[in-house]
Amino acid sequence: MNQLELLAPARDLQIGIAAIDCGADAVYIAGPRFGARQAAGNEIEDIRALCDYAHKFGARIFVTLNTILYDDELEAAYRQMLAVQEAGADAVIVQDMAIIEMAGKGIGNIREDFRIPLHASTQCAIRTPEHARFLESLGFSRLILEREISL
Repeated sequence: MNQLELLAPARDLQIGIAAIDCGADAVYIAGPRFGARQAAGNEIEDIRALCDYAHKFGARIFVTLNTILYDDELEAAYRQMLAVQEAGADAVIVQDMAIIEMAGKGIGNIREDFRIPLHASTQCAIRTPEHARFLESLGFSRLILEREISL
């Protein structure tokens, strides 16, 4: 049986702490760059502090990196992924399929330095079971569906 999870958004460290204090099982928060929410970037040290706090209470932290990336942003995005992993994040929520390749999560790819799960963002527009199965086959461990989708 699947367990219900209360996942809360957090614009910053203080809101993330408040969400955990109010019972959130997990919090999603933007990193310094590449997040879809305008003006919601957070420094790696704030993410580290939130991860440390959350893990004391058994909560998890998911960091969003959910924009389409330009070719000249790929290396910086990957460095940010490694930094949030080092900070203690439990997963990265992504939109751009190039990240699957960079993280070595795709079919037949192996990359030793990136170990945390990738979640497919709501921006991936997952609207059919076929699309969901395709994203799962690429290596996503969780798919975040649009709230407009009916059961």
